[in-house]
Amino acid sequence: MDKQIFNCKKCGDCCKGYGGTFVTAEDVEAIAAYIKTDPERFVADYCDMSGGKPVLAQGGNGYCIFWDEVCTIHPVKPRMCRAWPFIESVLTDINNWHIMAGVCPGIRTDVPDDVIRACVREKVVGV
Repeated sequence: MDKQIFNCKKCGDCCKGYGGTFVTAEDVEAIAAYIKTDPERFVADYCDMSGGKPVLAQGGNGYCIFWDEVCTIHPVKPRMCRAWPFIESVLTDINNWHIMAGVCPGIRTDVPDDVIRACVREKVVGV
C-alpha cells in the first residue's frame, strides 16, 4: 500500500539538513559495527549532540556525512531513515505529509488524505 503514496527517487534530499538524524543506541551499535569502530568512537567522530542525544553529523554541503550520491551505510541506516516518510507526526497532522512533500520528490500528494493516513498508520502502528 505504501508504494501508492511514496516511491523513493534516491535523490538524497531527505539526507540534507532538516534538523538532523537522531540515532538510537541500537543505531549506534549497528553503524559502528558496520564501519568497524566502537560505539563511543562512532559518536565522538560521526555525531553531533542535539538535546543531549546524538545526531549524525553533516558535511559542509549540508548532507549527512554518510551521503555520497548514495547512502554509504544503507544496510544499517538509522531507524529514523528507515521509517521515512512514514512518521508519526503525519498521523498527528496530515499537513506534515504535504510539508515533507515539498522537499521530497517521492512523496505523492495527489491521493486523498484518508489514504495517506491509512498507509502511514499501517507503517507506524503496524495495523
